[in-house]
Amino acid sequence: ITSPVAFDILPLKLYPFSQSTPTGLDCVGWKRRISAPVITDGALDKTALTDDVGSEEDLYEEFRSSNHRYGHPGGGGEQLAINELISDGSVVYAEALWDHVTMDDQELGFKAGDVIEVMDATNKEWWWGRILDSEGWFPASFVRLRVNQDEPMEDYPLKVEGGKEDDSRRFGMGQTTKDQMRTNVINEIISTERDYIKHLKDICEGYIKQCRKRADMFTEEQLKTIFGNIEDIYRCQKKFVKALEKKFNKDHPHLSEVGSCFLEYQTEFQIYSEYCNNHPNACLELSRLTKVNKYVYFFEACRLLQKMIDISLDGFLLTPVQKICKYPLQLAELLKYTNPQHRDFKDVEAALNAMKNVARLINERKRRLENIDKIAQWQSSIEDWEGEDVLVRSSELIYSGELAKISHPQAKSQQRMFFLFDHQLVCCKKDLLRRDILYYKSRINMDDMEILDVEDGKDKDFNISVKNAFKLHCRDTEEVHLFCAKKPEQKQRWLKAFENERRQVQLDQETGFSITEVQKKQAMLNASKQHHAGKPKAVTRPYYDFLMRQKHPTLPTTLPQQQVFMLAEPKRKPSNFWQNISRLTPFRK
Repeated sequence: ITSPVAFDILPLKLYPFSQSTPTGLDCVGWKRRISAPVITDGALDKTALTDDVGSEEDLYEEFRSSNHRYGHPGGGGEQLAINELISDGSVVYAEALWDHVTMDDQELGFKAGDVIEVMDATNKEWWWGRILDSEGWFPASFVRLRVNQDEPMEDYPLKVEGGKEDDSRRFGMGQTTKDQMRTNVINEIISTERDYIKHLKDICEGYIKQCRKRADMFTEEQLKTIFGNIEDIYRCQKKFVKALEKKFNKDHPHLSEVGSCFLEYQTEFQIYSEYCNNHPNACLELSRLTKVNKYVYFFEACRLLQKMIDISLDGFLLTPVQKICKYPLQLAELLKYTNPQHRDFKDVEAALNAMKNVARLINERKRRLENIDKIAQWQSSIEDWEGEDVLVRSSELIYSGELAKISHPQAKSQQRMFFLFDHQLVCCKKDLLRRDILYYKSRINMDDMEILDVEDGKDKDFNISVKNAFKLHCRDTEEVHLFCAKKPEQKQRWLKAFENERRQVQLDQETGFSITEVQKKQAMLNASKQHHAGKPKAVTRPYYDFLMRQKHPTLPTTLPQQQVFMLAEPKRKPSNFWQNISRLTPFRK
């Protein structure tokens, strides 16, 4: 199975772990609890973590041997309910969240948005379904059950005698039916928010609170890595659910006006960006800790004491990531059943766009953070680097290319490679013999510069004839830099790039985007390790190809819900960073 392709309505692309969605938790999919071999930590395990109530292992055994059962029989109440419905002869529909592309005759292929009739859900990970005349297995984590199971099947016109389509079923949804559909969606939004609040509370009180009591096991830095800013999210969501409940009309749910709540909290929801960016680090840290017995027992004891369902901690921590990408889905469905005359219509429409923008912002920040590693690697490939690191002030390569730089006082022309980042323009020189090696020469602070278009002809400041030229003029010192491109279109691309650089800087200021000192130092440290490990000095084409391949992981056929974590806007244009690098890669002999 290849990687699923996200669909337009879902601004965040997320590959879920497993279908087995626990009742009471708002999520797309969950990782199953798997019994894996655990590495013991020797002497520490023998004296393991004894306190007044005994060790975590004793506590775990006590709960395990008791009659407490907080998990779901058979791996999920929802799955049992689906099978009961199917057994009773009911028709159960699911909606595809991602494309499922397959070459296997036994598997059912579909596109995002397709509606699938679920015929067998006994297996947790693979369900049997039908679309028109095609039947086959499909990964359960790629779909979600429709909120309105009774909704007419618009995509599957019914046939009556004579082979004509029955328009009365397809288009005849009356006002009462539509109100009921809207009631169903409103009820789902309210109920899932309440469940989500309980879920966040369980994490904060069941795990974080207990972890802070064990300074011998966890440092504050470790807890920050594992849980991120989930406590901030909890506080935000508590206020949000209160706002929703004020707008909820208990007697007539379809009259509820909830769109304004999403508009009010769209800025606050940006805190999910930090959490989503940290989530891969949380998974790595948890993976490292759970190789040690005492941490496995401790986390399990926390779960049992809080009476949480039978899901591992990394599964619980995935929920906020999935929550922020589910809002656009819920709002799109709500808009579908909201009449244009409804008082909530305009707010729901605006809220849908707002939540898509929140998700896009999260994606953009994720992409920018991924870029800082590439920028650090690029800097490590430059010879004779001087001054502060690029990452001190910049996080995005806007444009790059070759220009002739003309300097005072002799008006001497020099061919140089230029890299335009946000806030600065870096100048490099090619090696005379090895054209794949660059030497650092200088940089220009773009915050102090204004860009001047220069007409072809004689320039008064430099007293020379120029073609395809532009200037950078410093407002404070009156310093002037003159550049010439080889072709008019190259000059226009540079002028456009300077506009984009200023726009990017302004956008970062408006959205509050920044990179922490820890992230900058870690990126430079990683790049330094790669360099000392014998990585090629120049960013060569094979290395570029390798990085491109890393962007598109594939899923193994045996496990469609492998832990592949990728946040990306669907159909987003690829980053220009490595394309620009490769264009420069006159890094060729």
